[in-house]
Amino acid sequence: MSPDLLLRDLLVPALSRHAARPAVVADGRTWTFAELDDAARRLAADLQARDVRAGTPVALILPNGVEYVVADLAIAMLGAAKVPLNLMLSDDEQAYILTDSQAAVCVVRHDREASVDLARTRGCDADTIVVGGPGDGWAAALDREPLTELPPVPADARALIMYTGGTTGLPKGVVHQQRGLAMNLLSHLVEMELTAEDVLLLTSPLPHSAGFLLQTALAKGAATFVEDRFDVDEVLDRIERDQVSYLFLVPTMIYRLLDAVVAREGFDASSLRTILYGAAPITPDRLEQGLALFGPVFVQLYAQSEAPNFLTRLRRDDHRTDAGGGLLTSCGQSVLMAEVRVVRDDGSPCAPNEVGEVTARSPYTMVGYLDRPVETAEALRDGWLHTGDLGFLSVDGYLHLVDRKKDMIITGGLNVYSSEVEQVLARLDGVKSVAVAGVPHPDWGEAVVAFVIPADDGVTAESILAAARDELSTYKRPKQVVLVDTLPTTAVGKVDKKALRARVRNGDAS
Repeated sequence: MSPDLLLRDLLVPALSRHAARPAVVADGRTWTFAELDDAARRLAADLQARDVRAGTPVALILPNGVEYVVADLAIAMLGAAKVPLNLMLSDDEQAYILTDSQAAVCVVRHDREASVDLARTRGCDADTIVVGGPGDGWAAALDREPLTELPPVPADARALIMYTGGTTGLPKGVVHQQRGLAMNLLSHLVEMELTAEDVLLLTSPLPHSAGFLLQTALAKGAATFVEDRFDVDEVLDRIERDQVSYLFLVPTMIYRLLDAVVAREGFDASSLRTILYGAAPITPDRLEQGLALFGPVFVQLYAQSEAPNFLTRLRRDDHRTDAGGGLLTSCGQSVLMAEVRVVRDDGSPCAPNEVGEVTARSPYTMVGYLDRPVETAEALRDGWLHTGDLGFLSVDGYLHLVDRKKDMIITGGLNVYSSEVEQVLARLDGVKSVAVAGVPHPDWGEAVVAFVIPADDGVTAESILAAARDELSTYKRPKQVVLVDTLPTTAVGKVDKKALRARVRNGDAS
């Protein structure tokens, strides 16, 4: 094996090594590793016939399912650049990404072809492989003779163009090279603590964090159930019926899971070994509830698209209610293959417990934003990725996040971290879920506004404001509480604070 690894160097041998084992269960069918290998080689031959080479952008507009997995492997075999698109994006957003990435081929579900048609009006000339529908080209692609000899691929070839959420403007294409993704997969193999005997269940979109976890399972030889959405009852059934041992969830999913377990008498969680979570802060009270119900199964990750999934990790043994220093509000220590530090605006290191911007470096940090040299130079400085997150490191190196830089509220000249207010309000009686954002205010500059999902009908905005007076300093207290039925989320499951702020500005705060 070459010391300058490609992503496929870790994936392709695993397909033959575990040939007879179940690899993916999707849409009621089990695919072995050998079947995935054969299908991916056939699709790779079809892509090669369409002039896909090392670094060629190939877009995927597919739901969670075996087609996504096969396409992912075929792209890796050729050393092409995967451009994964979330189905939750609008046609206009998808068309923008197809055009910006200069996708040469798009593997697309038949009911999302409008995105490709729109992109073509903007100068994109992507060829298409349509999955399903009257123009189905997927079956024809898999009818080819399988690719037997993998083409040469340089380690610095583009391997992934992954678009950011776009909450502050047009999304940016995060570019990763082959060598970086290979190192990233190695980091996952170390930090996930996944075994070949594990049964993994993925219910979040594969174009984001879940896709890296699936590749890890394939490299390790573990079986993965792939679902196209999160259905809490189906998750519980999978755990009991199929002995699922490994879950990946965002906090909102964990909250629903905990409520469902409490409601289902006699639920058997004995197979569950790991719940990996991340993407957003978790309420310590609910985390303690999870520990009481499931035991020491929780592992937290922290990272971002620019350095996927693992910059820090809060281990199982860190999830202790008796731990000093508030470990349950931390996202852990830096992982084996990453360094994390917190810096002031001038770039100097912060002292322990001093809030600053979180920066990181690793062998799998992005090489830059696609065709955006100014933004790349701003994010990558002196070899360090500037994450845009605010936080502090404890004396023993545990990272605590307090806010996104853009979400920090400055009211009356004082800094308010929305996560701090959220944690306090989440503990109040009658609050089921909460998000806090800053909105423009003529006197204070910004006002703290809390968006609350009430736990029962008796909860009012006034009762929450009254309870908050005893818990928060005057300048941190919400100037307004908005009762809502749901909190809007982005395509990756994070609360969309841009949408919340817009509701107040537009007068739709009911």
